[in-house]
Amino acid sequence: MAEFIEAPALDPTVAAAPRAPSLLRLIREDIGCVRLRDPAARGQLETLLIYPGVHAIIWHRVAHRLWRAGWRFPARLASWLSRFLTNVDIHPGATIGRRFFIDHGAGVVIGETAEVGDDVTLYHGVTLGGTSWSPGKRHPTLESGVVVGAGAKILGPITVGHGTRVGANSVVIEGTPPDVTVVGIPAKVVHPEADRRRFRGRINLDHHKMPDPVSEAIAVVMDRIEFLEARLAHVQRRLREGERLERDHDAAAFSGGPGHV
Repeated sequence: MAEFIEAPALDPTVAAAPRAPSLLRLIREDIGCVRLRDPAARGQLETLLIYPGVHAIIWHRVAHRLWRAGWRFPARLASWLSRFLTNVDIHPGATIGRRFFIDHGAGVVIGETAEVGDDVTLYHGVTLGGTSWSPGKRHPTLESGVVVGAGAKILGPITVGHGTRVGANSVVIEGTPPDVTVVGIPAKVVHPEADRRRFRGRINLDHHKMPDPVSEAIAVVMDRIEFLEARLAHVQRRLREGERLERDHDAAAFSGGPGHV
């Protein structure tokens, strides 16, 4: 009877869904990407043994698998143990892409509904936090290639565009376009895409190269003061010339006597 049962026809136009990479491959990529972003890294064994950011992402990979399989308590327990050992708090429900790197790995917090793309770099003290008590999406989404400086806070269900760099200690509360640099509280775009340097095949980690808005404002004020001082000097010179001409005219009239009247 089995030979008479027709198998469902496969549609050749529908592409098969790509297989998710294995846990071991993800961990290998996480370890391998460190040397590309940290000049202090000297080898994969050293990276595996002494980098707390690498330890945190390995623990998270395991906890996330447990979370997705429905083993919520073991996942939370693994997450708690990871935080205890690494000082990095990543909720097991957070979705994190490939080649993820946390430099120094201290004080980083990533919430449950946060989504992180591939090739993302975070420095110490970064928070991907929520802004609502309601369930559902309440944490930010970081697209691929994002670099977040030390101490930066990205809050709410916003999207940080591909390749964006967030300056240290900035507070991002609105979504950003791709390939820009944002800085400040609240964060604003200071370097558009056209001003960005390109690094072929590598991630641009120059998140420290940003303008100083205070010094720029002072420079504008100083330029304005210099302009006003020049205008004032010009007016004073014109007044002195007018007074001199008036004195000369009065002296000439006085020296001519009544006969000239």
